[in-house]
Amino acid sequence: MAEAVFPPGCVVAVGLKSEAALLPPGVRCVVSGGDPGRLDALWPADATAVLSFGIAGGLAPGVTTGELLVASSLWEAGETLGVDASWQAAIAARCGARASLIAASGTLLASAAEKGALHRASGARAVDMESGAAWRFARARGLPFAALRAVADGPGDVLPEAATVGLNPDGSPAPLRVLGALLRRPGDLPALLRLARASAAAHAALRRALASAGPAL
Repeated sequence: MAEAVFPPGCVVAVGLKSEAALLPPGVRCVVSGGDPGRLDALWPADATAVLSFGIAGGLAPGVTTGELLVASSLWEAGETLGVDASWQAAIAARCGARASLIAASGTLLASAAEKGALHRASGARAVDMESGAAWRFARARGLPFAALRAVADGPGDVLPEAATVGLNPDGSPAPLRVLGALLRRPGDLPALLRLARASAAAHAALRRALASAGPAL
């Protein structure tokens, strides 16, 4: 267990199909599609460990797009949630990730003000939407939990409406809804393009991290 990024029987929680596509062949995953509550119906009964994986929003001043983080613990609604220490250390060593506090949120933080408020409350370096649900599933069953995330948008970046409606329930892109949002607010296009570049950089960081972990993941 302590040596593997994806131990046998591990189930990975992601938000996007594009994140799932980064995983090695044979690794099982569940996809929230931006709704962490959807994960409750998707967890396989025979899971032996749970990993939250994918992109995250930056919260702390100085956090950079593409920065790779492994959760030293989670923060959710004023509570600190523990992770499996040996698994976290193995991921940090094999993937080159920085151990950091990550906040769990059930909703998307679209504004700099929301991100700033969460950072002040939690001290977390980044936030994602799957880790809280994944932690609760693991905790209820006594399973090891870890989280590996790469920062996309920064603490000062505003997520336009087109970004908040851009996912189907299966985690695939919803281009028609994005187009509709842009038609309503064409001035959001530059922010949407910046977010797309940040997301691509975060995906690339995750891809490099898994490659650096070697063939025996």
